[in-house]
Amino acid sequence: MKKPISIQLYTLRNRAAQDFPGVLKDVADAGYKGVEFAGLHGKTAAEVRAMVDDLGLVASSAHSGLPNKDNVNEIVDTAKTLGYEFVISGFGPDDFKTLDKIKAGAEKFQAGAELLKPHGLQLGYHNHFWEFDLVEGRYGYCWFFENCPSVFSQLDVYWACNFGKVDVQMVVKACKPYIKQLPIKDGPLVQGQPHTAVGQGKMNMPAVIKAASKDVAWLIVELDDCATDMTQAVRDSYTYLKKNRLGVGRK
Repeated sequence: MKKPISIQLYTLRNRAAQDFPGVLKDVADAGYKGVEFAGLHGKTAAEVRAMVDDLGLVASSAHSGLPNKDNVNEIVDTAKTLGYEFVISGFGPDDFKTLDKIKAGAEKFQAGAELLKPHGLQLGYHNHFWEFDLVEGRYGYCWFFENCPSVFSQLDVYWACNFGKVDVQMVVKACKPYIKQLPIKDGPLVQGQPHTAVGQGKMNMPAVIKAASKDVAWLIVELDDCATDMTQAVRDSYTYLKKNRLGVGRK
């Protein structure tokens, strides 16, 4: 079954800071089914929910701080208002330098997942490239998920390639039990160079997506930066996924 296509709104952060309603409308018009939030740009959760509903969009997920006893109520309230189940967070490269640091980070994520569980929410970890450096003979990513069994992987397939050093298709196959969402980005696989619209870089996206488990709930287009117009890249990315029957949207 084809997966629904969402967009990480961080991709359009510069425009969203000036015209968040306009960005949501453009995303809906492009055909996206869902949106993943990375801040609400001065709007309340209730205001954003009304806009999303009016456009026929749904919330796939949102990035937030790591849940703890001080912020969990706010995270839950926002998620319930916007209507998503998946809460996403991450760590920087220093947290993956050693096995001890990885285990300490995993313990924090496991605690966060346990705080969300009674509210019907799930905690996911979004990777970058440093999780796919070797630590004591294995990828830090593998050590991490073995030590936080209640946390799922939001596997960013581009970063997981670690600029061509990792076979991400094999990662997707081997780590199916962890993976519930696939952030989809493309580019030249060269560190420091900008991303491209999906389908215009070096990623074998059909192979990667087809390797994923049926339990993957969303494909989430995300471009951190782009040498071309970002709004057009967002449209082109959706068109590529839909044309190649890799995902489904609103149209």
